[in-house]
Amino acid sequence: MKIVHMITRLILGGAQENTVLTCEGLHRRGHDVTLITGPPLGPEGELLGRARTGGYEVIVVNESVREISPGRDRRVYRAYKDLLADLRPDVVHTHSSKAGILGRRAAAKLNAGPLAARPMKIVHTIHGLPFHRYESWWKNRLYIGLEKRAARQSDAILCVADAMSRQALAAGVGTPEQYATVYSGMETQRFVDRPDDAEAFRASLNLPADAVLITQVARLAEMKGHFDIIKAAVTLADPRLHFCFVGDGYLREEIKDEIYDMRLDPNFHLTGLLPPSKIPAVMHASDILIHCSYREGLARTLVQAMLAGLPVVSYDVDGAPEVVNAETGMLVPPGDVDGLAAAVRVLVDSPDLRQTLGRHGRTLCRERFDHETMVADIEAAYEGLMASGSASSTDT
Repeated sequence: MKIVHMITRLILGGAQENTVLTCEGLHRRGHDVTLITGPPLGPEGELLGRARTGGYEVIVVNESVREISPGRDRRVYRAYKDLLADLRPDVVHTHSSKAGILGRRAAAKLNAGPLAARPMKIVHTIHGLPFHRYESWWKNRLYIGLEKRAARQSDAILCVADAMSRQALAAGVGTPEQYATVYSGMETQRFVDRPDDAEAFRASLNLPADAVLITQVARLAEMKGHFDIIKAAVTLADPRLHFCFVGDGYLREEIKDEIYDMRLDPNFHLTGLLPPSKIPAVMHASDILIHCSYREGLARTLVQAMLAGLPVVSYDVDGAPEVVNAETGMLVPPGDVDGLAAAVRVLVDSPDLRQTLGRHGRTLCRERFDHETMVADIEAAYEGLMASGSASSTDT
C-alpha cells in the first residue's frame, strides 16, 4: 500500500513517537510510506532527525504550527491538498488536532474530485482530544464542531485508549462503528532491560544513599501538574524523598522559582530535555513514577515506567485507569494534592509493595504496548478498509 501519515509537528511527545514508530514499522513491512509534518519549533525537543533516518520519505510543510492561525492554516490546507494530489496514496492517516482537521478535509476534497475514481481511505488517530473540561466553552464548541465534520470525512478513527472513544462519541463525534482502540506502541524491550547508564544517571543527581527518587517525565507546561507535585512534597516533608522533573518547556523558570520559594532546592532535580534514548535509564534509576497531567490520552510515560518495573502514581484522567489499577499503582483524583501525598507515602514506606506493583505492571504492558503489535493492528485496519471498498463522506 501507498500510505501518507500527517502530523502537525515532530516535537518530543507521545503522539509524535507513536507516529514515527508507525511509519518505521509500515516501511519495514514493505509499504510505500510518506510522512508530512511541520517544523519542530519550541523547547520540547524534536523527532524530525530520527524520522529522516527511517528510510521513508519525510516532507516538511514550514507553515504548519500548533497555534490557530487562519492565514497559515489556509496555506497548510492548500499544501496538504497539493501533496496528496501528487502522491495519490491508498491511505491517508492523520495525527494531532490541526493536521487531523486540515489533512482529512484536504483528502475528502480530493476524493470528491480528481481522485473520485479511486478514493483514498482516510484514517485518524486520536492521541488526545482538543476539547476538555478545562478549556473555555467557546473553544470547546469550536473544536467539537470541527471534529464532528472531520469525523464525517473519516473511514476509521483509531484511539490510543478506550476512554478517547467514549469521550469523542459522548460529544457526538463520529459513530461507534468508526472507532477502534490501538494502544500506542513503543520499543518495549528497551525499557524492560536495565541499561548500563542507569546507575550513572542516579549518581549524577548526587542522591543520599537512602534517597527514594520520584520522577515525572513531561513537558514543563500547563496541565502537567508540576506545581501539585511541589505542594505534595511540602506536605510530605521527608528529606529522604527526591523529585526529578525530566523535560523542558516555557514554565521552567516558574517551576524553579516555586521550588526555591518552598525551600525544596536540595530535593528537586530538573534535568532539562533528555533524548528518548536516555529515558530507559531514567526509569530504572527511579523508585516511583509520578504523573500528574490533568488531561492525557494515555501517557506513554506510565507504560514505560511499568515496563521498567516501577510502581506508578497517576491522576485518574482519560486512559490512565486502563493501565493503572490496584495491581500496578495508585490513582488519585486530579488536583487532590493531599491524596497525591498520601499515595506517595504508602509507596515510600513499602518497598515490597513497590516491587509487587512494578512486577504486575510489567506483565500487563509488555505485549499490549509493543510497537510491533501496534503496527500490525494499524496495518490490519488499513487492509480491512481496502477490502471493504468503503468510502468516506465527501462533506467538506
